[in-house]
Amino acid sequence: MSTTAAKASGSYAAGPPDILRPRSHDLGGEVASASDGDDLLNALGYKAELARTRSTWHVAFMSFVLASIPYGLATTLYYPLQNGGPVVVIWGWVIISAIILCVAASLGEITSVYPTAGGVYYQTFMIAPAKYRRVSAYICGWAYVVGNITITLAVNFGTALFFVACVNVFQNEDGSDIWQAETYQIFLVFLAITLLCNAISALGNKILPLLDTFAIVWTFVGLICILVTILVVAKEGRHSGAYAFGHFEPTSGWPKGWAFCVGLLHAGYATSSTGMIISMCEEVQRPATQVPKAMVITIVINAIGGLVFMIPLMFVLPDIAMLVALPSGQPVPTILKSAVGSSVGAICLLIPLMVLGILCGTACTTAASRCTWAFARDGAIPGARWWKEVHTGLDLPLNAMMLSMVIQILLGVIYFGSSAAFNAFSGVGVICLTISYAVPIAVSMIEKRKHVIGAKFPLGKLGWFCNIIALAWSFFAVPLFCMPAYIPVSAGTVNYAPVVFVGFTSVSLAWYITWGHKNYAGPPTEQVGEDVATMTTGAASAIPGDIKKPVPVEGSLGKKD
Repeated sequence: MSTTAAKASGSYAAGPPDILRPRSHDLGGEVASASDGDDLLNALGYKAELARTRSTWHVAFMSFVLASIPYGLATTLYYPLQNGGPVVVIWGWVIISAIILCVAASLGEITSVYPTAGGVYYQTFMIAPAKYRRVSAYICGWAYVVGNITITLAVNFGTALFFVACVNVFQNEDGSDIWQAETYQIFLVFLAITLLCNAISALGNKILPLLDTFAIVWTFVGLICILVTILVVAKEGRHSGAYAFGHFEPTSGWPKGWAFCVGLLHAGYATSSTGMIISMCEEVQRPATQVPKAMVITIVINAIGGLVFMIPLMFVLPDIAMLVALPSGQPVPTILKSAVGSSVGAICLLIPLMVLGILCGTACTTAASRCTWAFARDGAIPGARWWKEVHTGLDLPLNAMMLSMVIQILLGVIYFGSSAAFNAFSGVGVICLTISYAVPIAVSMIEKRKHVIGAKFPLGKLGWFCNIIALAWSFFAVPLFCMPAYIPVSAGTVNYAPVVFVGFTSVSLAWYITWGHKNYAGPPTEQVGEDVATMTTGAASAIPGDIKKPVPVEGSLGKKD
């Protein structure tokens, strides 16, 4: 092992583990301790540095909060309303949920073989041909980190816009908004939300699983309140079922078929967090089974929750032209006010969504910090020696969290130059995460799925089907989310997602040319010997479940020696 390679890879176990045959009573069983996950991480070449405190349901709940249905659907409802209305809202959600279920299953299967905080980046390195593994993992890693950071930015900025719209359910006597927020004021709200989410994530790290559990109860109680209230009161009357499920009225300027597709950004944005939960693998007791299960369970819960939220809204939907013309770009507060006929009633129904916005931002902040830390741990980010540090008192990668926060704040300045900045943030987040999810799936298919044979979360005969659907969506989604929400466009309304994406790509390419191609060695598995790489080929279950005896791990935070 070269000195350069060792420095580039961060901390890892000093040698390959002794791996024999599967033990069904160990990592795959229902009873396991944190040491099981640490042994597995040690086998993959890393030293455990984070405490494992999350169960399967804790992970599922956090994954749910990352999407925060119905909040995630509320902040981007503008897109499907302008690009078709109820048909795009309801059926677009059903279609994308089915597609993302294939994405989640595909990623879950690979994650059950390589469960580390590096997520899709580490997985790509492990399954790619030796000749291309460094560059392919590097590209995937940058897309994953950028996607995590920008989707967190989109969540926090969307929350700022949503909060302003919620306040404006109260109006002056002349019918004008009570708070006609200036650009700088919206930015300051965004700044305050970003700082709050980082503070909760950093200082409340130990209680985050409890917050995620609370969020599940809070969400469905809120959904029931919204559903019952607006359907019972319905001050402006109710539409027919034919309207709620079949009305199609695009006003975006795009041709009808393409308008439907552009409207899918709504569902695509809400489900883009699917693979972000993989970054929490090193804080889960049995990541090889818990994380994949949580990813799939969450998609099902989200799909149901989304329909429970959106179908009632379509029955009481006011004039679509009026909704898409709102300066705030946030139609949900207006829909609820129209349905209940009262500003006070509307704000009461909006409070559950507002709280979810903060919880979602906190969960995204947590996930983004972990993936940034994991990528820095392998020397792939400028200044990696600072970003890979773990704060021993807080038991989390505080430096990586602060890096992510600063980048989000700097990008938020774009709003001063474009009112469509939120389109760019959400668009580039979806684009980058979609690319990062697609890379390991594509490489696995190219390698004829031999690395997932014997996986702890096997898809069996459905594997190829799920993989193909996931890749087809990826190829379609990337150019789709570069499109503006409507045409014609101006400098202030164009979708700047491609610009932000190219900017990040340029930074990553420059760093690879100047430093990476000579010094970047990839994850430590490459250094612990070809034994581990061989064990993952044709017998993927070897690493996740076949540790013969625990490997002593030093320095695990949050645990006593």
